Amino acid sequence: MMFMNFQYLIWIAPALILAFWAQMKVRSTYAAAQQQPAPLSGAAAARHILDSAGLHQVVVEEVPGFLSDHYDPSHKVLRLSPDNFRGRTLAAVGIAAHEAGHAIQDAHAYAPLVVRNAAVPVANFGGGISMVLLFAGLFMSLPFLFWAGILAFSAVVVFQLVNLPVEFDASARAKRELVTLGIVPEQEMPHVNRVLNAAGWTYVAGTLQSVLTLLYYLAIFSGNSRDD
Repeated sequence: MMFMNFQYLIWIAPALILAFWAQMKVRSTYAAAQQQPAPLSGAAAARHILDSAGLHQVVVEEVPGFLSDHYDPSHKVLRLSPDNFRGRTLAAVGIAAHEAGHAIQDAHAYAPLVVRNAAVPVANFGGGISMVLLFAGLFMSLPFLFWAGILAFSAVVVFQLVNLPVEFDASARAKRELVTLGIVPEQEMPHVNRVLNAAGWTYVAGTLQSVLTLLYYLAIFSGNSRDD
């Protein structure tokens, strides 16, 4: 029996549908917000938010790619894709403010972010080794290996669950800072809100897929146990 079969696709279908919808929503809202001018570029907005928070040591730099924006807590660098680094649009300042929100979380030792950062190596290891253990446990009929695989994959699920409040909090901080610092007038915030809210749904979809995948593995194990 293969893990990635039609039955598996049925299990995770809700997550796939949600992910597809969220990606389409991100692209459409981002494209619309790109048509709305902003007084600052994304880089300048990020710099303004960081400086206002006393985070002068955080570097803002450009990175290749489309929506490749992220904050690197290990090097204290906020990286923005070309469109968002240079663009003077509501889309650019919204995304830049979100990443600045992560930098502020890092500076304030926001608990879910601390847990998420600590969980990264465990989740990476668990995601890599889980399939090996699951296959070995299933085909060698060794339940302890299968359970070890489930435990390893659980680290991925925990990481995804912890990541949700981190992302939503960063967006909330971004919206607040944009208005408080006068970067975006409150009447124009709906454009920014739609972009960040749509992006939030992509994280929800990823988390849902991980949870449903874990349940699928548990269902496989339960079925094999009954057969034995």
